[in-house]
Amino acid sequence: MLSKLAVAAVVVAAACGTVAGAAAADPIYLPWVSLLPAFPAPVDPTSTNPCRNGSSECVARTLREMLSAFTNTASTCNHNAIFQLSYLFVTEDYADTVDADAGFFNDTPFVNNEDAVFAGLYFRAYDDWYAGYQAQVPPAWQVAFHAADQHAVSGSGDLLLGINAHVNRDLPFVLAALGLVNADGTSRKPDHDKVNLILNQVEPAILTAAARRFDPTIFDPIVDPTGLTPTALFQMIEAWREQAWREAEQLVQAATQKERDEVANSIEQTALLNAQAIKTAYAYLPPLTSTTARDNYCEQHVNDPLPSWTNGA
Repeated sequence: MLSKLAVAAVVVAAACGTVAGAAAADPIYLPWVSLLPAFPAPVDPTSTNPCRNGSSECVARTLREMLSAFTNTASTCNHNAIFQLSYLFVTEDYADTVDADAGFFNDTPFVNNEDAVFAGLYFRAYDDWYAGYQAQVPPAWQVAFHAADQHAVSGSGDLLLGINAHVNRDLPFVLAALGLVNADGTSRKPDHDKVNLILNQVEPAILTAAARRFDPTIFDPIVDPTGLTPTALFQMIEAWREQAWREAEQLVQAATQKERDEVANSIEQTALLNAQAIKTAYAYLPPLTSTTARDNYCEQHVNDPLPSWTNGA
């Protein structure tokens, strides 16, 4: 299992460098974040912006943009497609859960807004990278996008690189910016933890659909060099989400800007160290291993119907 400490221990000293260069013409540029409220954006029930007021339309809007992005990357077998598939499935399951049980979360409008702001950070990094503004992209995302562009890691690696950058890097900043407590002073942690139930529910469909459509070796116990099983994968994600909450607490509790900067830098560096270790663990090693079989498989299935989380398993 790739715990944070285990991941960091694998990384060489050069891990703090940045990644240079990307195939800017690869995936289509999707400047959809202009549709979202400016970050940070706490819920305002009086706003007419569906993401600012936390309505279900905000989630529907986010899903439409996720599907558009995924359709474009999937149609070209772009290696970013696996993480985008996982993100799409999670958001679809989130929307279905809220529709089926209005009381699942204590504050659904807040979580709807958080969902959109969180997605906005991913697509802002994605858009900046492929628009040629690589220096503006957080380092952990630089590693993930560069690995996808270069076809440098397996499908498992692409998925883990995306999850790492989004949870270990983006999530603490979103949580801190939007607030960790309700208006009455109670913690929002119970709603944060309930997301883990959704992640656990949808994970099998993600792995099955990604293997069926893009890379049949995803978390194959014969191929996976770390022995990271689906159960271990969820446990790792759950631990990362817990750590993200604790780091958000540190950001909020920082007494000075210097202290906050130190916490922020620690978040960036930890996510980068994880990314470098994941890239090393899941890298193709020509001539022993290469991206050829995966890419050929994807091309053979490029006209398959786009998977849905409800039938992915």
